Amino acid sequence: MKSRRMFWGIVDKIEALIDSGEFAPGSRLPAERELAEKFNVSRPTIREAIIALEVREKVEVKTGSGVYVLEGAVKNNKEAVVNAFELTQARALVEGEVAALAAVSITDEELARLHDTLVMMKERGETEEADRLFHSIIAGATRNGAMILLVNKLWSLRESTAAIIDDYASVCSKDSHLTLQEHTAIYNALKAKDPSKARVAMHNHFNRLINTLFDATEASALEEVRRKNNEKRGLYSISNLVKHKVV
Repeated sequence: MKSRRMFWGIVDKIEALIDSGEFAPGSRLPAERELAEKFNVSRPTIREAIIALEVREKVEVKTGSGVYVLEGAVKNNKEAVVNAFELTQARALVEGEVAALAAVSITDEELARLHDTLVMMKERGETEEADRLFHSIIAGATRNGAMILLVNKLWSLRESTAAIIDDYASVCSKDSHLTLQEHTAIYNALKAKDPSKARVAMHNHFNRLINTLFDATEASALEEVRRKNNEKRGLYSISNLVKHKVV
């Protein structure tokens, strides 16, 4: 988690330099070694940051030439910043209808692939990979290009926004058994070709996730309050005053 946060910090710094014009669209970024020295991090950390910037469509890696800032990479100041709660609500609305639509057109082969993701999650513990594959298969089963594009875009936000990655990581790894139960309910509704049940099952899945996010946020806020109170307690305690009493 520490290394992940480190490279996301570098991503933020490079994006800020792109937005400021120091790394202008069309220009080549400094060499990996120079960036590592500039930000006082290792070269592998720089490589991870470059990969993330590629996902965000900020840069393009040209083999044998270097890393170039893409045209249009400069951030639009009016662009909304999406948080984990907004993303989860949007996913619930979109993927609820995706599930309902998929229920009337999903094939036996797609159902078999969905079942395989349940096995991946239950027997092999591959929760993250199985989760994305599960939702991707359902989107594909709609036969609707716009729906597929929407689901892919929402997943891209989930995987390329540092704050969302951290928020999801704080809850998803703890509740994999609940994710499996919810995926199973969605699978059963799709297998029954029941659009209403599929929609409800998908909504239940995201409703639990968003409530868990709220619980995690509340716990983090309480921990911060405790930390600040402990600092004040040490500062204002009588024992601290006596210890530093001037004679």
